[in-house]
Amino acid sequence: MSENVTEVIAGGAVLAAAVGFLLFAAQGTGLAASRGTYDLTASFQSAEGITVGTDVRLAGVKVGTISRLELNPQTFYADATLTLQDKVMLPDDSAALVSSEGLLGGNYIELRPGGSTENLPAGAEIEDTQGSVSLIGLLMKFVGQSAEDAIGE
Repeated sequence: MSENVTEVIAGGAVLAAAVGFLLFAAQGTGLAASRGTYDLTASFQSAEGITVGTDVRLAGVKVGTISRLELNPQTFYADATLTLQDKVMLPDDSAALVSSEGLLGGNYIELRPGGSTENLPAGAEIEDTQGSVSLIGLLMKFVGQSAEDAIGE
């Protein structure tokens, strides 16, 4: 009988751990409902490297995530919904940029606050945006410029 009790306890512990991991994963991907947050929108010409669940950072500190990302068929821009913590109030002239953590790091949304005294209300749009920069495009531009310099000499 004690073998069955031990097996039930071990099974319950495994089940509780699995539920904990599922809840953690749902929260990380934005599937779980969050309290103390509000949404802002932003449109990017290129959203390469960002997805739902990507970090939104202010001064290097995570203050939110991307909760929705879709193509706008009228403008052909990527419309992103940023879910931010309530305690983070951005001026209405703030900017949102797709930034990289480094050469091999992932991308994230960087918020740069403006100097306005008015804050963006929930549901507002961040007008000043900059999409991701293609590393391959930059390298091709550099190589092309180097080749032109070599030919000119």
